[in-house]
Amino acid sequence: MPNAVIVVDMLRGFFEEAYPLYVGEKACGIIPHIQRLLERELAQGSKVFFIGDQHDPDDLEFRIYPPHCVAGSVESEVIPELADYPGEIIPKKRYSGFFDTRLEEKLKQLQPDKLIICGVATNICVLYTVVDARNRDYDVEVPVDCVASLNEAAHSFALEHMAKVLGARLTTIV
Repeated sequence: MPNAVIVVDMLRGFFEEAYPLYVGEKACGIIPHIQRLLERELAQGSKVFFIGDQHDPDDLEFRIYPPHCVAGSVESEVIPELADYPGEIIPKKRYSGFFDTRLEEKLKQLQPDKLIICGVATNICVLYTVVDARNRDYDVEVPVDCVASLNEAAHSFALEHMAKVLGARLTTIV
């Protein structure tokens, strides 16, 4: 069976400075690594899923974070550097790519050998997607050079938690 690559929140709203939840220049450094990952996995027949925020205008998450990635806005679009890669876009409204989305249904059809999860933010949407994947007994791999967060301590904690508590395999692309 092929792998499934889950690309989390690689959206313009997080990667363009004009938007309130810009992840920063350092985080933008994961883009070429994700491109290499996609090229490698697509060449091997893997399926790619772009999971991304597409909030309602009155989403309750905006009590915690500034309004961002409203459905239909430019912010909710996959970044141009990844937009041309073949893959299915699955909108989400919460942290996990599994919560109230079609991801689980798609993965049951695909029956992948493993899930490779990348994107932003390591300590939020990537972590909660990994949690839900492991709770569904998927074999999970997280390439550490393909995830980023604004907060380095939170990033490190999330990676350690994924590996030591959840049993995800941490790898690198380069």
